[in-house]
Amino acid sequence: MKISNIEFPSRPLFLAPMEDVTDADFRVLCRHFGADMVYSEFVSSDALNRNIPRTLQKIKVLEEERPVAIQIYGTDPEVMAESARKVEIIHPDIIDINFGCPVKKVAGKGAGAGMLKDIPKMLKITEAVVKAVHLPVTVKTRLGWDDSSKIIVELAEMLQDCGIQALTIHGRTRQQMYKRDADWTLIGEVKNNPRIKIPVIGNGDITTPEQAKEYFNRYGVDAIMIGRAAIGQPWIFSEMKKVLDDTFEYSPFSFEDKKAILKNYILSAVRRLDLDEKSSLENIYDMHLKGIVHSRRHLAATPIFKNIPNFKNTRIAMLRADTLNELFEIIDSVSEPSGY
Repeated sequence: MKISNIEFPSRPLFLAPMEDVTDADFRVLCRHFGADMVYSEFVSSDALNRNIPRTLQKIKVLEEERPVAIQIYGTDPEVMAESARKVEIIHPDIIDINFGCPVKKVAGKGAGAGMLKDIPKMLKITEAVVKAVHLPVTVKTRLGWDDSSKIIVELAEMLQDCGIQALTIHGRTRQQMYKRDADWTLIGEVKNNPRIKIPVIGNGDITTPEQAKEYFNRYGVDAIMIGRAAIGQPWIFSEMKKVLDDTFEYSPFSFEDKKAILKNYILSAVRRLDLDEKSSLENIYDMHLKGIVHSRRHLAATPIFKNIPNFKNTRIAMLRADTLNELFEIIDSVSEPSGY
């Protein structure tokens, strides 16, 4: 499978763009464990053009995470084109347009999935971004705004005509948010439409290796994008790859291995958010750290602590800890559950 001139292996797996989740440290981890391409957190075109420091931090690309896509969102074609040109200077491999985020602060302002209520503007934005840059441009969107307007089959052709190089479809409407099961039926229809020549990437509710294999077989998509299932368990890509490809080298991760992976991610976040030229990691183990707060989303979501009896108080303490010494002492104290 190819997106523009980027070649991927058979049945590739991509890491979805997720706010406060897919920072550069986590993207590198997911690439290490088998993700074939990773996406940045979604980036506001307005904030990017105003040079907001936190937004500029989001578009930094590390060589070890390539291929990587930077995802942008907004409501104005000219502003989106300008932000795409700024992103191109960073040299990601792909620029992705977010027409799928359902959260109120994005879709409620007409951006993200809000564009599903204004298809002419969506197409103008897509054309403007494609014309503004030399990099391949892709789109991520949903089935439609609500159950009465599932327009993705027709919309896919229109987006392709705008010049995008691939299309990712989440199997829900904006109105659904993340409720009810994702419906891949229309994703399959888009893929099987003979007029669609670009790769079609399916997304939504893929949480196990067996499910990934089944959905590749059933719907014929070119790639699968993994979102919430990767939070707190970047090794899921290795587990899925082993089922999808018998030649993939993989040794199952132990409970202690997974704890070590999470601890290493926390340390990476601390290095990025708390260290400067004058400080060293060894000297800040007893300090209150932003990197720990940033990592809590992964600690809260990781499945490795599920089914541990009487774990509630330990989980609360773990999510409240704000020094490395305190947090690592709690993590180290957790023993492997029986039957793990």
